Amino acid sequence: MSSISRFRSVASAIGLTYGSYVAGAIVILAVATVVGVFGVDLASRPALRLVLSTFFLQGVTFGGIAILYLKGRDLGFGFVPVRLPDKREGAVIIGGSIAILGLLFVASSVITALGLNSAQNQIVKVGRQNPSVFLLLIPLQFLLVGPGEELLFRGLVQGTLRESLHPARAIILASALFASIHLFSLSGEGKLVYIGIAFVLALVLGAAYEYTDNLTVPAVIHGTYNAVQFAGAYLTATGGL
Repeated sequence: MSSISRFRSVASAIGLTYGSYVAGAIVILAVATVVGVFGVDLASRPALRLVLSTFFLQGVTFGGIAILYLKGRDLGFGFVPVRLPDKREGAVIIGGSIAILGLLFVASSVITALGLNSAQNQIVKVGRQNPSVFLLLIPLQFLLVGPGEELLFRGLVQGTLRESLHPARAIILASALFASIHLFSLSGEGKLVYIGIAFVLALVLGAAYEYTDNLTVPAVIHGTYNAVQFAGAYLTATGGL
């Protein structure tokens, strides 16, 4: 594969990553403006704001960009294979979910032992003020967040990189792009720590996709990871833990 092809793949992956974020921000701003015209203040309704943001970012924007990208390159939907998991893929989902949650536990223990701080996602801050938001977010991880983010980062970004790079390099670069995009939603100290954890966890998702060639597998693992975190956050916020 020529260096020009590799450059195009990397440039396309970067463009997909940050272009999708910018497009999503514009769409969400437009939605907020429209609902504001009808007297709905999303700033005072965090649960509604999160639902709309999730739907229009991971659902509408990421899905729409995927369709445009695939059609623009005449790739067809077979470029992003999606199917019901078989027994082997089901085992990968279970093993991947255990692995990714185990890595989070280890990373959290190391961070605590070293006295480091990890930044927080702004969603967590909203949820702590209104814990019921965490319960609302749990099903959305399986319905929109997991599928939407995996469609973009594993299906499109990693898939594009895979065309001209070795699979391991494609996974690493796609994971780095995935981790970097979280920077925009973080607050507090320890942003690099958070990004580092996201990168390591993304490697598991990328490897699961490469191994199974089925986007459903990383999507379910991703959804499980987020859902468990939000369930734990809800129990902590309500005194259940």
